[in-house]
Amino acid sequence: MEFFRPGLNFDFVGKRKMFMGVSAAAILLSFVLLATRGLNYGIDFVGGTIVQVAFKEKKPIGDIRGAVSALNLGDALIQEFGSDREFLIRVKEFRSDVEGVDKRIAGALEKSFGKGSLEIRRTESVGPQVGEDLKRKAMSSLIFACIGILIYVGLRFRFVPAAASIVALLHDVIITMGILSLTGKEFNLPIVAAVLTIIGYSINDTIVIFDRIRENTRLSRRSELGEVINSSINQTLSRTILTGGTTLLTLLAFFFLGGEVIADFSFILIVGIIIGTYSSIYVASPILVAFPGYSGGAAAPRRSKKAAARA
Repeated sequence: MEFFRPGLNFDFVGKRKMFMGVSAAAILLSFVLLATRGLNYGIDFVGGTIVQVAFKEKKPIGDIRGAVSALNLGDALIQEFGSDREFLIRVKEFRSDVEGVDKRIAGALEKSFGKGSLEIRRTESVGPQVGEDLKRKAMSSLIFACIGILIYVGLRFRFVPAAASIVALLHDVIITMGILSLTGKEFNLPIVAAVLTIIGYSINDTIVIFDRIRENTRLSRRSELGEVINSSINQTLSRTILTGGTTLLTLLAFFFLGGEVIADFSFILIVGIIIGTYSSIYVASPILVAFPGYSGGAAAPRRSKKAAARA
């Protein structure tokens, strides 16, 4: 399926300085947010206990806070979970007696709102040592994913495209983390999985464009690199929009209809797909032009005389 007529030529490379400025500003803002606001780490990483409570009728969150605060459970965070009848109660201080915390919260709420007025839907607990271990492993998985991609793209395209793709991936991850910090959404293990998914999606989109650049370089050895890159992005633009658009539709359905449990996961994937598509066009490819001496065709074999005659 083609969204654009053949021969259409958007000048992506010519506007690279403007979009690199936009990307640099977004990265700088993300660093400022991460330094000042930080990430809202979930109990997966900091340890603690989370209890999900569902009431039969809607309840004011202030009354829930009042009932739970009497238990002296430390720094308890209470928030609505999808409706004004369901709440998440997070106790960041780890409690070894999980069942006891569960029962104490249920008892305090029943004392305030009546016996049989609520149901404990879920109780989870993670110790601080386990949380630190999970945090270390999550960061390691992100680093090793980038190293693996660097090796794969380096073997397939040589150094310059590999470096450009890694810069684009770092761009995507940093801005996604900045948006996480800005929105205050919880950074937990499912979000790490979402970030790894974003990395995979972004590099796939970038490789499709790099493949086309390599093919076009072989066929148009006398063209300027910028012209070849522009032509390659335009030729893959329909594929990019079709792939990204259908993926976004699916994720939007998950976000609006999938419920609170997967809402944050879907939100980060939506953000990542948009940023990853942008970076493959306006970050990774224009970086090739910025490398001095890079022609895009250094590794490409010269065309035979017979092929040149046919061209």
